Amino acid sequence: MSDTSKPLDGILVVSLEQAVAAPTCSARLADAGARVIKVERKEGDFARGYDSYVKGEATYFVWANRGKESICLDLKAEDDRAVLERLLAQADVFIQNLSVGAAERLDLGATALHQRYPRLITCSISGYGEDGPYRHMRAYDMLLQAESGFSSISGDGRAGVSIADIITGINAHGAVLEALFQRQQTGEGSHISLSLFDSMTDLMAVPLLQTRYSGEPPRYIGMRHPAIVPYGNFPTANGGEVVFSVQNEREWARLCAQILERPDLITDPRTCDNKVRTANREFVEDIVTAVTRNRSQGCVTEQLLKAGIAHGRFNHLPEVLDHPQLRDCSVPLPSGEVAEVPAPPARVPWRNDALGAVPGLGEQSAAIRAEFARENDGE
Repeated sequence: MSDTSKPLDGILVVSLEQAVAAPTCSARLADAGARVIKVERKEGDFARGYDSYVKGEATYFVWANRGKESICLDLKAEDDRAVLERLLAQADVFIQNLSVGAAERLDLGATALHQRYPRLITCSISGYGEDGPYRHMRAYDMLLQAESGFSSISGDGRAGVSIADIITGINAHGAVLEALFQRQQTGEGSHISLSLFDSMTDLMAVPLLQTRYSGEPPRYIGMRHPAIVPYGNFPTANGGEVVFSVQNEREWARLCAQILERPDLITDPRTCDNKVRTANREFVEDIVTAVTRNRSQGCVTEQLLKAGIAHGRFNHLPEVLDHPQLRDCSVPLPSGEVAEVPAPPARVPWRNDALGAVPGLGEQSAAIRAEFARENDGE
């Protein structure tokens, strides 16, 4: 593959999107070379106004809207609706996250679009899905974290990022790629329906299975692992914390001998295997804490490294920004300035350290209208 070609070159995505979930999906398609035209109201995607931290732009908007073009359309206006139809006639993928039923009222539902454009892949993202008693409920990320049970195992609080939106967008990205492969085989597009609730309950599969088949939901224990001991964060002498995990009895033996300096714990009936360590969690963790709190973070991490035990530091965000493993990519902003954002996780030959620009509101409206003008329909 050449340095300039990308897997989705030639793919046109039209996304009637706002907030985070749908934009997360289309941003990843844009990263892979798809041309993504973001359809916005004249007021713009409301995520543009979440904050202004990134040199005047909103953090979520910058992260989830790189590499796109923006056109402002009023879908109730005949001329603007005609522009959208001409876009869809040439599109490969149409993504929308309107409220359930809104797309159908605009004659943009999956069935109607498939009749008009049989090769078009449609992707609808909603809070609870397109059927069921909750289908018309308003659904935002924090609400879904609570509704799915996620908050109950993470301290009765909200995750620090919009995890419901993000995981739904990632799921949508994978499903769109599958649909593109299927179209190669069948010649026809297909419809993808995703909900934030389904994405969160899939993410919660293990605790839900534990609850269903054991009868007991896992309890929140902070950074501690509910089924592995020791596995969690422990204080050190200089105020920092270390996080480490003992996954098997070989590692437990090394921890006891080399770090805790308690080889007797290897065969102690209260600590000799993970099941009894879990049953005696407080006893084990008190022993570990008594050792780590009297040594510096650097000393503990060095000892864990020598013992071959998986570990990390409990970092705060300023420390992550200075992390030697952090990779950044440059993203041009509408102002002409450049922001540095964490690089996409997959290292692939078709992507370098520069991502596509974040569009200003309606920045490409005139150019797109001209390109998809009525008189060009037959070209």
